[in-house]
Amino acid sequence: MTVDVSHYKALIFDMDGTLIDTMPSHLKAWQQTAEQYNFPYEQEWIHSMGGMPTLKVAKQLNAKYNIDIDPAVVAQTKIGYFASLIHDGKVIDCTYQVLEQFQGLKKMAIGTGSNHNNAMKLLEYNGMLPMIDALVTSKDVTNHKPNPDTFLLAAERLGIEPKDCVVFEDTEIGRQAAIAAGMACIMVVDGKLVESSTQVA
Repeated sequence: MTVDVSHYKALIFDMDGTLIDTMPSHLKAWQQTAEQYNFPYEQEWIHSMGGMPTLKVAKQLNAKYNIDIDPAVVAQTKIGYFASLIHDGKVIDCTYQVLEQFQGLKKMAIGTGSNHNNAMKLLEYNGMLPMIDALVTSKDVTNHKPNPDTFLLAAERLGIEPKDCVVFEDTEIGRQAAIAAGMACIMVVDGKLVESSTQVA
């Protein structure tokens, strides 16, 4: 491990793209949804929305493309496509090793923008559910990343002060949420852990 987390009391992990490489599956699900509802599919833009709940991404489609689709229906379609691809996600070694190393030694939580049912299935399938002390998903907060609420609720459920938590993230949206929560942030970049600045860019 290239970063030192020994002085933190709790570790909070994002899930998609941080612990499990689900981004290819998310992108494929969005592409299938775009084809079904005939709206443009821009992979780079969808990727930049990583960490944001599906419904919120779906709501932005109308404004971005000047179209009129039902965000709730589109979101449920995408979630359904993704559910069928859950087994395709691979564990990301650099963060999983941290999870293994500190299991039982530090409090650990997952704070994700993912749908609760899909998150539970992913974590169960990859054997991570018994390793964590708390799980916060999209249904648990109203203000999602880049707002701090996801990580603040995770800290609250762990019983640890935000200043004593460090977040592992892979997107700028997630990093902003961690910093806004008053937490340190370590980024997953090209399969490696990188210390982040404590300022939001």
